[in-house]
Amino acid sequence: MHPREFVAFIASVMAVNALGVDLMLPALADIGRDLFVTEANHRQWVVTVYVLGFGAGQLVYGPLADRFGRKPVLIATLAGFIAASAFAARSGTFEALLGARLLQGLMSASSRVLAVAIVRDGASGRQMARTMSIAQMIFFLVPILAPTIGQGLLAIGPWRFIFYALGTFAAFVLAWTLLRLPETLPVAARLPISIANLRKSYTLTLTERYSIGYACAASLTFGGIIAFVSSAQQIFVDEFGVGRRFSLLFAICAFSMGLASFANSRLVERLGTRLISHSAVLALIALSVVHVLVIVAGWESLVTYVAFQALSMTCIGLCGSNFGAMAMEPVGHIAGTASSIQGFITSIGAVLVASAIGQAYAGTTLPLAIGYLLIGLAVLGIVLVVEGGQLFRPRMAPR
Repeated sequence: MHPREFVAFIASVMAVNALGVDLMLPALADIGRDLFVTEANHRQWVVTVYVLGFGAGQLVYGPLADRFGRKPVLIATLAGFIAASAFAARSGTFEALLGARLLQGLMSASSRVLAVAIVRDGASGRQMARTMSIAQMIFFLVPILAPTIGQGLLAIGPWRFIFYALGTFAAFVLAWTLLRLPETLPVAARLPISIANLRKSYTLTLTERYSIGYACAASLTFGGIIAFVSSAQQIFVDEFGVGRRFSLLFAICAFSMGLASFANSRLVERLGTRLISHSAVLALIALSVVHVLVIVAGWESLVTYVAFQALSMTCIGLCGSNFGAMAMEPVGHIAGTASSIQGFITSIGAVLVASAIGQAYAGTTLPLAIGYLLIGLAVLGIVLVVEGGQLFRPRMAPR
């Protein structure tokens, strides 16, 4: 592939997962009404269960990708995602929908593992961070557009149309994969699936402090994103009563992450992953402290919430791809398996964080602001341990 097509392809693979999360946000109220969900916070499980499947599935795809190559695994899971989307569209109960969402998450888990592994097959360190940042910049356009697309689909049909649209997009990516993606893992570099190899790969990934440390840090920041996404409809529509402006306001917050990824892609090779991400963590803590004080003082409004949320998402956007690249530095030779383990940690940790924050929602933005503050403090603690108490200092993790 041409480099530009390659970046666009990686972004599209990642977008399968992003659409799986964001496209149905405008439909949560309709889903709750049609499937008799009486508790508003329970609607968040449509998002949370998906991310749970997304996290659990990643443990499988890394070893499979290291054994059979990237392309066959991606083809099989995209086909599975299409089938799961059809099941979701035909769900007659909330429990059946959650089962279909879990299956969607299990299938889309390959998108994260394989996107990272395919990029890592040809790049590492700052170069990998730059490529992933450009892909994420395109990828973050999806949350900007997804709620608007979702509302457009609701205007012409029921919420079930959204799941048919998800299957259609996955079919497009599947066709692109079949026609254009070369296999990036040479046969000579493939690893047989054996207990000994898995134990060796798991041990290295889970004990190397850069790998496990930055994977845990990424799980906390990803949890902040999921907490915002799962509660956004309640905050914007139920608390602030924005109605049809929901898509626009959600897009503003999502755009800030895309802008952060664009800035990171331009700056990371010059400034380094650590200077950028460590600075962003400190900024997130400072912003969260001020936001909590604004809420406690009774000054919170739609304007202040959008401003603080957009700035916080900017900080998180400057952490994500950099944390991922730093976690992969010492384990690039087992990129598939390492990516799956790190992805599992990131996603399952994010579900726990997002559930704790989201289920604490009680009509105000205070739980989200406090959650972001605690996330920032916890990430700072992890980074200090991983880096031996030093921030900003560029280095390459030892293999």
